Amino acid sequence: MTAPLPLFRQTVQDDWIDYNGHLSEAYYVLVFGFATDALMADAGLDADYRARTGCSLYTVEAHVRYLDEVARGSELTVRTTVLGADAKKVRFLHEMFVGEPAGDPVATEELFALHVDQGAGRAAPLPGAAHSRLAGLVAPAPAWAGRGIREI
Repeated sequence: MTAPLPLFRQTVQDDWIDYNGHLSEAYYVLVFGFATDALMADAGLDADYRARTGCSLYTVEAHVRYLDEVARGSELTVRTTVLGADAKKVRFLHEMFVGEPAGDPVATEELFALHVDQGAGRAAPLPGAAHSRLAGLVAPAPAWAGRGIREI
């Protein structure tokens, strides 16, 4: 059995607060980006890997849902779920909570990423260990995953 991903934790910084008095939309995505970095590190696709191989995961599509306001100084927890991994692609999502992951998330992000050889400028196969780790984490998608923006 594959060990689950650790939860990512981040405290909301004062300069992340917008003119409405809560977390600005760009900083939700920043925190999700840090959680993506943690996923990559867990899978062995960290800074050393990138420097050594010239390869990295590139986000090619993302869908963010802002579900609730987040106050200054909040302690955020992000739970990451891998929805699929094949030779060159990974689909995953993040759920952001204030405090421990209980109840409804305050935001979600679903992402589609490609493993890219930066020198060649095109998608490349994931290394075997990274693919195995990511494939071993695959879990069912929640009902909201895969949806687009709703019409008015």
